[in-house]
Amino acid sequence: MSTHDLYTIPAELSTWNVEMAGQSRFTWEYDDGRDRMLALYQKGKDKQWDSTKRIDWDLEVDPYNVLGIPDETIAIFGTPLWERMDHKQRQDVKLHGAAWQFSQFLHGEQGAMICSAKIVESVPDLDSKFYAATQTMDEARHAETYARFLQEKIGLAYPINTHLKALLDSTLTDSRWDMPYLGMQVLIEGLALAAFGVMRDMTTKPLPKQILAYVMQDEARHVAFGRMALRDYYRNLSESELREREDFVIEGCYLMRDRLRGEETWHTLGLSKSEVGEAMEAVDRSAYLKLFRSLLFSRIVPCVKDIGLWSPRLQQAYADMGVLDMAGQSLEALMKQDEEIADKLDEARFAQEETERHEEVADTIALGAADS
Repeated sequence: MSTHDLYTIPAELSTWNVEMAGQSRFTWEYDDGRDRMLALYQKGKDKQWDSTKRIDWDLEVDPYNVLGIPDETIAIFGTPLWERMDHKQRQDVKLHGAAWQFSQFLHGEQGAMICSAKIVESVPDLDSKFYAATQTMDEARHAETYARFLQEKIGLAYPINTHLKALLDSTLTDSRWDMPYLGMQVLIEGLALAAFGVMRDMTTKPLPKQILAYVMQDEARHVAFGRMALRDYYRNLSESELREREDFVIEGCYLMRDRLRGEETWHTLGLSKSEVGEAMEAVDRSAYLKLFRSLLFSRIVPCVKDIGLWSPRLQQAYADMGVLDMAGQSLEALMKQDEEIADKLDEARFAQEETERHEEVADTIALGAADS
């Protein structure tokens, strides 16, 4: 089945053509490079995995309860709009919410794949090219994984959100080689990583937990890659050049914040204009979503500070968004946690499979003994 058959609303053109700017840079310096970057590159090679084998695709998923979390997390829960809905309408709200969220993850991963490929082209140093090549493969695997999850388990998809599309457009059409790092590695990947983490820790369903944990194990390395490259480069930029990057970060953070409102889902559900207004008011008031939105900046704010973009006006922008306190988060601790959760999930799964194999062998032996 074509993905276009799954889209709830037309996805415009089958392809989105972006006129990219900048130069493809070759380097003839093949020395060892930076130890930190090469260690990350080695880890990127060691941690490659196959989604068809590592993920248990036989696990069932209820498309009307994808994550297994309470209805109280739905923005309109308990409002007059929710009370007027019958059971099917409420189920559709949950289905479309999950489809929209995982669709944006999918589109973001394709954007990350293209941005990391552009980094391979444009970054001047070889060690960064090496790592970005492994990231391109990671992002392809993530896009493959989310596409399969949407097609086989949810059966519904949404086109790319206008706010995510706008940030990708700004990132890809900028001629400066560091902008794909800043737009993708810091902003889009940072927000996605935090979103995956919230959902990974909340879900009670094994298949989405596997997908989110394994993808996060890769994404944590990607954000670390962006930090290393930009921290080194931004030390040598002028005040005016840093200000331009800060302008980009501020605009991008507002786009990422607004992207989370998901207004198109309420239109797709067939609500009247006044009901869509009710829903959006509930989205903006929802205590759960306010907490969710603030947590989504837990990876972005400390990263922006770490790479050297931390002027008073940038801090004020984060204060206005209510996320300035996220600057104290330890990215190293979060990355270590992401690694450990994925590894422990593997250990538990494969230990269970080993136990089941031993039981199957024992049953077979016992059956043979009984027949003899």
